[in-house]
Amino acid sequence: MSADPYVYVRRPLTEPDWRRLPGWRDVTVAQWRDAQWQRAHCVKDARQLRAVVGDLLHESFYADLAADAERFATMPVLVTPQLLNVMAGEAATFTEDFLADPVRRYLMPVRSDRHPEWPSHPYAQRDSLHEAEMWAVEGLTHRYPTKVLAELLSTCPQYCGHCTRMDLVGTSTPQVTKARLTLRPVDRQELILDYLKRTPGVRDVVVSGGDLANLPWPRLESFLTRLLELSSVRDIRLATKALVGLPQHWLQPDVLAGMARVAGLARRRGVNLAVHTHANHARSVTPLVAEAARALLDAGVRDVRNQGVLLRGCNTTPADLLDLCFALQDEAGILPYYFYVCDMIPNAEHWRTPIHEAQRLQEAIMGYLPGYATPRIVCDVPYVGKRWVHQLVEYDRERGVSYWTRKHGLGLGGDGDLDREYPFYDPIDTLPEAGRRWWAGGERRP
Repeated sequence: MSADPYVYVRRPLTEPDWRRLPGWRDVTVAQWRDAQWQRAHCVKDARQLRAVVGDLLHESFYADLAADAERFATMPVLVTPQLLNVMAGEAATFTEDFLADPVRRYLMPVRSDRHPEWPSHPYAQRDSLHEAEMWAVEGLTHRYPTKVLAELLSTCPQYCGHCTRMDLVGTSTPQVTKARLTLRPVDRQELILDYLKRTPGVRDVVVSGGDLANLPWPRLESFLTRLLELSSVRDIRLATKALVGLPQHWLQPDVLAGMARVAGLARRRGVNLAVHTHANHARSVTPLVAEAARALLDAGVRDVRNQGVLLRGCNTTPADLLDLCFALQDEAGILPYYFYVCDMIPNAEHWRTPIHEAQRLQEAIMGYLPGYATPRIVCDVPYVGKRWVHQLVEYDRERGVSYWTRKHGLGLGGDGDLDREYPFYDPIDTLPEAGRRWWAGGERRP
């Protein structure tokens, strides 16, 4: 990791001209800003990608994409025009630029991205955080004493290859037959609200999925209005990657008017209402993203915050992280909040970072941003929850095993032993030679 000091230079956001791509040469500004046009023109496969980029990509890329879909992908390809547009590419070097692009690396992974020897960690799991084990009712994860996660749906406007909920979210791939929510949405919401009424110890509700942008606004507003009737609920966080991937959705007049109604009700009842989004690289933060974030703030949302993921080849240098944080904080009105160590899902080793590197990244970004806007780098440890990366209690660097303890009781699931140490594992290819040999043969459990 470079020790060169970071030099702050204000960089205004830019919206790349989508008309540089052959398939979008005639797309108007009005079409580009239309949420339905964006949804209708998402790229789901090689045929649709060719229709946009024409001959700019070599056939080798499509073969690489197909090989990944057949052998490794845990998420289907679904990329909005908004996000495809921010991926790099000058005509003369388009394939090389596109392959190296940090946004492409997590939205449209290819076979050559994956690690050739260790594509998946031996202890990777589909539901890596065991959220379904902690469902109080279908879709409601009660993992922390005072906080819950309400998963209202299992689809998104775009899919990230490293999705921690790859077990449930999106359509099946050749590698993964997805789990399914079985209840009707209205019945699931009723059960969630009933549980919260009966559990006044819960004060904080993250409303997520999938992505809330895929939930029809009247249905979401109805759920939030009823949630705000519960006097025990003091914080509501709305999770939507679409603020970055489909800002056009959050700029729709009916959505903003509905958000203003919900925010006004939250303010009158003294509830903190925030929106959480997911940007991993400064390139994805464009003027439309800033416009949507500021529109939500103007509608009365208390905060718009970003929860990114550390991804090799995307954002694991201090400069990359700080560039992203300043784009969010200075230009878009989005608070840098968390960066997660990538979870241990299958076929994610090429994205994941070792804990010691995450620690150095946290140290390297300190002192550049205001304290309230300096993101915390955290590890979401199975059966423990989020921990700052410096909170481990023991670390075997040779074998890449860190140990963590829980300082609180659980909502549901797991055991209640606060003295137990829970392991988390570094990617094997980042270990010293002795550690790689140890994992390659013999008994692998520490």
